[in-house]
Amino acid sequence: MRALPPSATARSHSNSRLGLSVLVGAILSASAAFAHHGWSWAEADQIDLTGKITAISFAPPHPTLELDTADGPWRIELGNPNQTQRSGFVEGVVAVGDEITVRGNRSLDPNEKRLKAVRVIVAGKNYDIYPSRIVTN
Repeated sequence: MRALPPSATARSHSNSRLGLSVLVGAILSASAAFAHHGWSWAEADQIDLTGKITAISFAPPHPTLELDTADGPWRIELGNPNQTQRSGFVEGVVAVGDEITVRGNRSLDPNEKRLKAVRVIVAGKNYDIYPSRIVTN
């Protein structure tokens, strides 16, 4: 068996380190995305919030609403844009100033007023963003 010249050995180690760095980066990115998109940050129980919309965004990665409630301002996270659109909750359904009710899972952090919505109710019409996750009382 013939030994590789020193320059070929150095390139081989450099390529191995580069490949390992790319692999580790991909795993960390996937883990961060999974943590962001999962439900681990939210309580299992669902609550209903009613209030007036103060801001609307349909931008990725998740459309959001800012809601002024009797308990103060809340951030409402919807599903990804395609999922939110499939529910029928699209631009033009609501406007800033409209009163709505949202059902969803609040943040585990009691100081954070953030809710992952499973249903949005506008003038008595249900927009089920995560139909399989809706818990009714």
